[in-house]
Amino acid sequence: METGRADLPVEGRFDGIEHRLPVRVYFEDTDLSGVVYHANYLRYMERGRSDMLRLAGVDQRAAQEAGEGAYAVASLAIRYAAPARLDDALIVATRVTAVRAASVSIHQRVMRDALVLAEADVVAALVAPSGRPRRQPRAWIDRFAALVDQGETRP
Repeated sequence: METGRADLPVEGRFDGIEHRLPVRVYFEDTDLSGVVYHANYLRYMERGRSDMLRLAGVDQRAAQEAGEGAYAVASLAIRYAAPARLDDALIVATRVTAVRAASVSIHQRVMRDALVLAEADVVAALVAPSGRPRRQPRAWIDRFAALVDQGETRP
């Protein structure tokens, strides 16, 4: 039996170029009708993106602490298809669709088994502490380019 791991958070994993993060629906995630409140899908997707970046070798915390900037959502389009309910086991599937000098485009799906409950297209831009867009480090662009499924890569 492995020790010392029970207190670690659940991590996602890459399945090919797609990142998959398991998420459980808790009571706090639901609204008065017993379904997941719409804004909580955004939280699930944020966790999926953050976990994908970490596993891809993008250290957001170190970049922010070094004053190099942080990612900010520049664009988001979300579609809701079906509700999730208390105690559902969900998967947040995340894949990079395009990479540019200062941004990365990402497609995400929140699923229960094979049923897509919500999906979104997100553009995350790297911004300097001043709030202005800045070029991503070359190593990050290369990591994202290796994960691109569709679209162009324009460093």
